[in-house]
Amino acid sequence: MATSVAKTGRVVWPDSIQKEFDINEFNGRVGTRLLSETERVRVWEIRLAPGERIGFHRHVLDYFWTAVTPGRARSYAEDGTIVEAVYSAGETRHFVYGKGEYKIHDLKNVGDADLWFTTVEFLDSANAPLKIGNQSP
Repeated sequence: MATSVAKTGRVVWPDSIQKEFDINEFNGRVGTRLLSETERVRVWEIRLAPGERIGFHRHVLDYFWTAVTPGRARSYAEDGTIVEAVYSAGETRHFVYGKGEYKIHDLKNVGDADLWFTTVEFLDSANAPLKIGNQSP
């Protein structure tokens, strides 16, 4: 994954992005579709057409994602960081969160082809799973 990071602070975010962040900062819906859930894992799909995005959500569970397709995306994070990333098909990243740790971000497909990920969350992580609610547009 090639990335470009700008740490600009949330004050420069568009008002619509800031408002959505405030509404969804505890949203546990980390994908566009929940494919499977057991007592151990949640398996999510993220499929975004060019220009489409998944809104803000909070990661509290250990998880990994795999890019099914190559593509480009932009993500706003709670610390004001804006990340532009290029993904390769098959690329996988793992994340671990200690007690009380989390990450809040969104993801927008800024490429010219569909962007598709599979994400697996581990329910036996240091933090309790968040409620899976509907996210705001």
